[in-house]
Amino acid sequence: MPSTTAPSDLQSIELADELRAVLKRLVRRLRQEGAEQAGDLSLHQTMLLARIEAHPGIGVAELARQEHLRVPTMSAHVKSLEQAGLVLREPDPQDRRRAGLHLSEAGRQMLERLWSRRRDWLAGRLARLPAEGTAALRLALRHLQEISE
Repeated sequence: MPSTTAPSDLQSIELADELRAVLKRLVRRLRQEGAEQAGDLSLHQTMLLARIEAHPGIGVAELARQEHLRVPTMSAHVKSLEQAGLVLREPDPQDRRRAGLHLSEAGRQMLERLWSRRRDWLAGRLARLPAEGTAALRLALRHLQEISE
């Protein structure tokens, strides 16, 4: 049966496949760069720290919803982060039945070290590019931003 996909659609599909593969490798490499900074924390735990940093005061139930996990499962993750001294539960002044999650100073420092290491690794790689490669990436970033919205 002949394909009904237009040539421009095929080019977009090929580009999408290439882009996905490259982004996957880049994300994997960035994760590897930060692994020693994260210590004994799993990738999932570091992602939870980042989510709490982005949404200070978030509740366990909302965090579970955003992460597509059951509340008891999320509670266990949060408890381990609390025991590690990275997350604090603070009572909600409007609703004393609810506690919001916040990063401790140690949690903030952990994330900052992790992000700095990843940023520095990426900046070092970008610095090796020729000027035309840097210019092409800057242009591509604008288009990637459009795609991501």
